[in-house]
Amino acid sequence: MSSTAPPVSIAPDALPVAAGVAAAGVAAAVTPPALRCANCGAPVAGRYCSACGQRREPPVHSLWHFAQLATEDLTHADSRLWRTLAALLFKPGYLTREFLAGRRARYLPPVRLYLVLSVVFFIWVSAGQSRLQVVRFDGERGAPAAEVITPFSPALPGESAQQRSERLCRYTVYQGPWQQRLAPLVSRACRRVVEDNGRSMREAFLHNLPRAMFLFLPLLAGGMMLMYWRPRHYYVEHLLLFVHNHAFAFVVLLLAAALWTLLPGAAGWVRFVLWLYIPWYMYRSMRVVYGQGRWLTFGKLLVLGLFYLLSGVLMIALTTAYSYLML
Repeated sequence: MSSTAPPVSIAPDALPVAAGVAAAGVAAAVTPPALRCANCGAPVAGRYCSACGQRREPPVHSLWHFAQLATEDLTHADSRLWRTLAALLFKPGYLTREFLAGRRARYLPPVRLYLVLSVVFFIWVSAGQSRLQVVRFDGERGAPAAEVITPFSPALPGESAQQRSERLCRYTVYQGPWQQRLAPLVSRACRRVVEDNGRSMREAFLHNLPRAMFLFLPLLAGGMMLMYWRPRHYYVEHLLLFVHNHAFAFVVLLLAAALWTLLPGAAGWVRFVLWLYIPWYMYRSMRVVYGQGRWLTFGKLLVLGLFYLLSGVLMIALTTAYSYLML
């Protein structure tokens, strides 16, 4: 007595799914390893993997092949770096407008661009800071004497560095809000500043300034939002504009410093061009992004400049106080 297996019924709606799974299994089985992504194993039809985005390329077998890949990476794959810098320098507001329009793959992300340029800029600023000194001049001949003194009172005969700092900071007493907590910090910071003649204070300020400027951008964007209330704009639009414009300032100041180093005689002309180009760049970027008239944009630029000055002074004061208390 023989028995036969009952027929298996498949719902009509499941037939396309089953066929797709079977086709995918057959395609994976017949795809040669050379056409698979080395990173995730998915089939690759073009130059880049559609699953993970890695470029399909043969393994590196020689130094010449490695050099070719490195050259291509610097000149082609990272061409958006040069495209971004060119647009940043010579097309005010263009990168912001492109980002808001959704055309973003051709350019570097704005936050990454800002962070990288700010790090390079403040490294250059820190490297260029020389030791703070006051030179005593000979009153009769007008020539600098050999002695170089500090901006603080020199030590008395037989006085140690600790005794000198205690003497100079004896009357540095904080009297204000949170006195019980802040007074010891102020006294300690004063002694340290006197001991190293302000070097630690300068280093702490330059270390905290990039962070303060990054926190400074949302404040500027808030002020811009008040000026562009009608027609309505999103807060991120204003923030993005300031991110790009500050990145532009970092690049143009670094280039100006390079010109001053290579052509010392042209320093005056470089400063003159900066004084003209940077305000025009800000004005033009506002017109490109917001599309308002010349005089209205110019008036808003003047208001923005005043707000920028006041908030900048506040930022520097708070950064200085924070750097001093954290010594």
